[in-house]
Amino acid sequence: MRYEASTVIDAPVERVWEVLIDVERWPEWSESMTRVQRQDAGPLRPGSTAKVSQPRLPTAVWRVTELTPNASFTWESTSPGVTTVAGHELTSTEDGRTGVKLTLEQTGPLVRLVSLFTGRLTRRYLEMEAQGLKARCESAGSS
Repeated sequence: MRYEASTVIDAPVERVWEVLIDVERWPEWSESMTRVQRQDAGPLRPGSTAKVSQPRLPTAVWRVTELTPNASFTWESTSPGVTTVAGHELTSTEDGRTGVKLTLEQTGPLVRLVSLFTGRLTRRYLEMEAQGLKARCESAGSS
């Protein structure tokens, strides 16, 4: 199963990246998260992990698998029967804005069952995250 949400943010890619990689602050701008707690110190990098709590979903540990500064990062989480990979991709537009594409792909023997129960919620959460990131990055003076 694959889900996607996209938006264009009226802010430069460096600003959007700064907000995006500060994962512990995601609950401040997206109601899809109640808590994000980094499990390691230092900048977000491949191998970094974070425990993510979301309403109506089990708490999950996410591990960064790929990261390209100011462009993208991917992390994954595993649970019995399902592996979930979430991508966060930024692109600069010609007019200095930032295109954002959030993806979530689930694989494994239980993915159809999980998507039956959580598919609508997953789509809604991805859209909330895209719109929350947009609002945070476009608001004056926020960090």
